[in-house]
Amino acid sequence: MTGKQRIVIKGVKDGLVFLLDDRCGMDELLAELNDKLERSHHKLLTGPLVHVKLKLGSRRISEADKERLVDAIRQRGNLIVQSIESDPDPAEQPAGAGNLHVMTGVIRSGQTVERDGHLLLLGDVNPGGSVSCTGDIFIMGALRGMAHAGCRGNTDAVIAASLMRPTQLRIADCISRPPEEWMTDDAQMEFAYLEDGRMRIDKISRLSRFRQDPIVFKGV
Repeated sequence: MTGKQRIVIKGVKDGLVFLLDDRCGMDELLAELNDKLERSHHKLLTGPLVHVKLKLGSRRISEADKERLVDAIRQRGNLIVQSIESDPDPAEQPAGAGNLHVMTGVIRSGQTVERDGHLLLLGDVNPGGSVSCTGDIFIMGALRGMAHAGCRGNTDAVIAASLMRPTQLRIADCISRPPEEWMTDDAQMEFAYLEDGRMRIDKISRLSRFRQDPIVFKGV
């Protein structure tokens, strides 16, 4: 077969991953899949059972096309389709997801930082300073000013700081209660989040319970 490969097959620890081109037609894809299984990868068809993961890239397919892919592989004997995955649709992600801004320094009194996406600040926010973004805010330092996460309505956003002593916290349209009601003496990093429309504070070690995949750290 000549030209660009539409399917790349990679071996991983627990089986095989099929990387499928997301720009060609479905018929072209199936034709190459059958060709690879019958010719260049015929050795895969002997031996123990092998689990296969199909990666579709940005392609969105119907249930009927999923069945066509599964059937093409199922006919080959020892290959079992474990999963079929497409990349996340940007339109379905929270506002600002995927855009991470990393800053260093101190946000001083009277200074305002606004970002479209997530913010990772390696420094402090002093009293009178403020940070605002459409996604999450992580401050590797002291938060003593104001922080507003999810400023375009993302109620799943969080605000975290190594030292949580803000004058005000906001997530989406929710404004924090008076500081004395939620401020703790805990020296561990903490994060603020919304639960049932109310602001709550917890240890950063519990963030995984609130969010399975903290996207703010991707790419760091």
